Amino acid sequence: MNKGAQDMTNRKALLRVESLLAGAQLPALPQSAIRLLQLSQDPENGPAEFAVPIESDPGLTGQVLKFVNSSYFGFAREISSIRLAITLVGIRTIKNFALWSAVFSLMPNPKCGPFDLKSMWQDSLRRGLFARTMGRLLGQVDSEDLFAAALLQDMAVPLLAKELPVEYDKLFQLRQSGRTRLSDLEQERFGWNHAEAAGLLARRWSLPEEFADLIQSHTKFTELLAKGATPGQAAVSLSALLPTVRDDIWFERDAFVEAYCRLTGSAESQIQPLLAEIDADFQEFAPVLKLGMPARTLADCLAEPEESAVS
Repeated sequence: MNKGAQDMTNRKALLRVESLLAGAQLPALPQSAIRLLQLSQDPENGPAEFAVPIESDPGLTGQVLKFVNSSYFGFAREISSIRLAITLVGIRTIKNFALWSAVFSLMPNPKCGPFDLKSMWQDSLRRGLFARTMGRLLGQVDSEDLFAAALLQDMAVPLLAKELPVEYDKLFQLRQSGRTRLSDLEQERFGWNHAEAAGLLARRWSLPEEFADLIQSHTKFTELLAKGATPGQAAVSLSALLPTVRDDIWFERDAFVEAYCRLTGSAESQIQPLLAEIDADFQEFAPVLKLGMPARTLADCLAEPEESAVS
C-alpha cells in the first residue's frame, strides 16, 4: 500500500474511533483540573496561582496533601499548606497528580471478561514510574510529563470495553496472557487501537498536544526507534513493553532487554537494579492511589527468562 492510500486508511480509522467516542457518554474533567491545565500555559504563574483551584476543591486538596505527605517524598514534617506543597514538589508534579487523579476517579469499571480496573492501574503506575526514570537516563531534564503520559496511556481501555463489551471480551481472551498485544488485536479488528482513542480523548480534554502525542504513540515503539525517537517517546513506549500484573509470563522480556541496552548503551546487568528501584517506588506510591502490591515484582519477572517460563 502506498503512502497516500495508507494515510487515507488511517484517517478513516480515526474517524471511526472519533464516532465511537462521540456516541459514548464520556466523563468531563473536573473544573479544578481544567483550571490547572489553563494556568500551566502561562509560565509566569506560580504556587500562589496554582493553589487557588486546588483549595477551591476540598476533595482535591485532601488528595494533594495526602500525596505530598506520603512516604514517597519522605518529608520530615507534615505539610498542611497547598502553596507550600507546590513549592516543595514542583508545579508539574502537582498539576500532573491532579490530572491523573481526576482521570483515575472518572474511569468506569466494565464487567468485561478478565478485565480488572485495579490491575490496569497497577500496570499504569509501574509504567509511569519506569517512564520517568527512563526519561532521566535518556537525558530528559523534566520527566514528570513522561510519568503522567505513561500512567494514562491505557486510559481509553475501560471506556472502550464499556462501549464494546462483546468485542473486548473476545480481545481480552485473545491476548493469551500477554502473548499477543491488545493494540495489535484492536488494529486487526477495528483498524484503530486504544492508544489512538486515548490520544483523541486527551485532545478532547484539551491536554497539551505533546502530552497527547506521547499517549497516542506509546504502542509504536519499533517505528519510533527506526525514525529516531525523542527521549520522551522512547521512555513512554518502552514502558508499554513491561509485563502486566496478571500475566504469568513476560513474553516481551527479550525485546525489552534488547531495546533498553540499545537505548542506554548499558549491559543487561544494569536492568535488575533499575526495576528493583521501580518496585520500591511502587511500594511507596501505591497507597496514595489505594492500590495493592502485585503478586510478582518487575525484578522477579526479569529474573525469569521467557523461555524457562514457557517450558
